[in-house]
Amino acid sequence: MRPSTIQEIQELIREAPRVLPQGGLTKPGLSSPPEGFTSLDLSGLVGMKEYEPNEYTFTALAGTRILDLLPLLEEYNQYLPFDPLLVEEGATLGGTVASGLNGPGRYRYGGVRDFLMGVRFVDSSGEAVQSGGKVVKNSAGFDLPKFMVGSLGRFGVLAELSFKVFPKPEKFATLKLDFENIDLAMQALYKATASQLDLYSLELESTPAGYTFWVRLGGLTEAISKRVERVRGLFSDGELISDEAEEKIWRDWRELTWVPKGWWLVKIPITPAYIPQFERELAGQPILRRYSYGGQAAWLAMEAHPDHLQTLLDRHQLAGLVVWGDVSQPWIGARPKDTFLKRVKSALDPIGRFPEV
Repeated sequence: MRPSTIQEIQELIREAPRVLPQGGLTKPGLSSPPEGFTSLDLSGLVGMKEYEPNEYTFTALAGTRILDLLPLLEEYNQYLPFDPLLVEEGATLGGTVASGLNGPGRYRYGGVRDFLMGVRFVDSSGEAVQSGGKVVKNSAGFDLPKFMVGSLGRFGVLAELSFKVFPKPEKFATLKLDFENIDLAMQALYKATASQLDLYSLELESTPAGYTFWVRLGGLTEAISKRVERVRGLFSDGELISDEAEEKIWRDWRELTWVPKGWWLVKIPITPAYIPQFERELAGQPILRRYSYGGQAAWLAMEAHPDHLQTLLDRHQLAGLVVWGDVSQPWIGARPKDTFLKRVKSALDPIGRFPEV
């Protein structure tokens, strides 16, 4: 099923007993329909509906590829600061919201939920529901759009989305620091997060030689050099990277090029305190590891099925999300029983037309 209008979505929803919406298919672990469900392909539901550069807001249809929006935003030197993932691979606005995944800019500016102002979605009865606003000052009332972030198509079919955007920094610079062990790397991480400096991104990467800590800054061209020196004052050394080489580092991160083709990718929300424990328990295993947003998320890439992570996640009472991989259930680990979430699901989808939460 491939609708091109909201009205067609409504008609198809009323006809199909069980459906799962799909966007650009850049995150197959999250968009594979369970047994008995039909895919609802939203790649034909595209287009910018409204763009107010002076208000720093836009509204577009859910199947619109983010890559197609960038030229218009860049014309006014604006962008989505949470650094959407897999843009060049074809990620859509709806898929970005439904997955709830963010790029490295989340550390400084917050995630997709902080920039989503309003949604229009089709519920299980085929009715179009509007929630939130199209301008920042009108975003009031019960914040239903937040429930759509990370919902994976469980509450309804996202059809139209309103976002706020920010001015894009004129200049970026990155400081790369290498460490022999996790204790030294964590000292640097804690030092950076405890500082009063305005840092754009903090990412920690496990490497064959040890650990690499990435510190990114963004801002006005005339101020960036002084800010870099202030960051360097926190550490004894570090390699400064700028211009095209700097942009490539973060582009590769956003496009997940560090994950080999055909491998599984799991994202696990954590806190920095879990990182040394993860490193001890995963030492020697063929798993690529990255820690994002100042240590608030772990990304684990592996060639084998991630079911062997179940023990680790159960031990720490953590839940993981399978972003890449052939699974019928995207969650692994210890998921809490969220009674309120189920109540929202029951209210929005009382007939169970969409997969369970």
